[in-house]
Amino acid sequence: MSPARRATIEFLLDNLVWLMLIVVLAVFSATIPNYFQFGIFANIFEQSTFVGVMAIGLAIVIIAGNLDLSVESTAALSAMVTGMLFASSGVGMGISFSPAWLMPVVSLLIALAVGGIIGFLNGFFVIRVGMSAFIVTLASFIWVRGLVVAISGGRSAQNLAPSIRIIGMEDILGVPLLAWISVLCFAIFAFVMAKTTFGRYITLVGGNKDATFRAGINSDRILWSSFIVAGVLAGLAGWLLAIRTSGATANLGVGMLFNAFAAVVIGGVSLKGGIGKLPGVYAGVLLLYSIHTAINLMGLPAHFTQMILGGLVLAAVLLDTFKLRLREKLL
Repeated sequence: MSPARRATIEFLLDNLVWLMLIVVLAVFSATIPNYFQFGIFANIFEQSTFVGVMAIGLAIVIIAGNLDLSVESTAALSAMVTGMLFASSGVGMGISFSPAWLMPVVSLLIALAVGGIIGFLNGFFVIRVGMSAFIVTLASFIWVRGLVVAISGGRSAQNLAPSIRIIGMEDILGVPLLAWISVLCFAIFAFVMAKTTFGRYITLVGGNKDATFRAGINSDRILWSSFIVAGVLAGLAGWLLAIRTSGATANLGVGMLFNAFAAVVIGGVSLKGGIGKLPGVYAGVLLLYSIHTAINLMGLPAHFTQMILGGLVLAAVLLDTFKLRLREKLL
């Protein structure tokens, strides 16, 4: 097979999810009344923000050959900490200081730090102690959610400070600012994964950890960093959620892990590690929320979403297996 033909097939395999997204949007626009309008598409972008940011970190960990099931609970904890500190009702302390522009910055740094600490702990137990990433992050998924309930007493924090909440009210070109933040995150980390040494090492370690170790690459440091990045991004997702809801509840974000995981798999990230691109993950997120929106517009019961989501994940895993076998034949 010629190099040009091989490159064309690789390109199609890597971007198949974008074709799926275009087809789905075209079909929904042609068959569902009121679907094809700017407001609907802007809503899809906004609704995909939180799972999208969460999915970036999850994808990086999976590309590195590991798994992080704690991102949902980490986002909830960051949201609750933000709400408890800067909301004025419920369990909120109503902290306020001047200048007002500094409050979003401080609240963001706190949320990122909370997420980074959880990611650091996950990395410690996986890398230094040598425990299974599945077990460690599953435990974190449970105990971090329990911590959210414990520190809030099961109550909610409401009425986030206006100087923070205003971020969720702004829009650019008719699209909410929150959605643009998600797009920016995808753009930044897509560049990092494709063009920086760190990103290349993540992919190499996920493809063959032993080979990278023999090549002199500190694979443990790369893997640990991937958990921290996932935690920080989950913290950012939680901060954005707190802004969107003007506070936080003890069950905030429940179920987002499965959506993020589905988006990653549908987006072409191989569960075996070493393969995946973040633009594909973003297309996977948009595909999921395009389907969510279509189901809502058609007035179908919510369980249809879960059925379709499960079918998509299964199809994506089967497709991943097919693509791996095809790549083996191309090599």
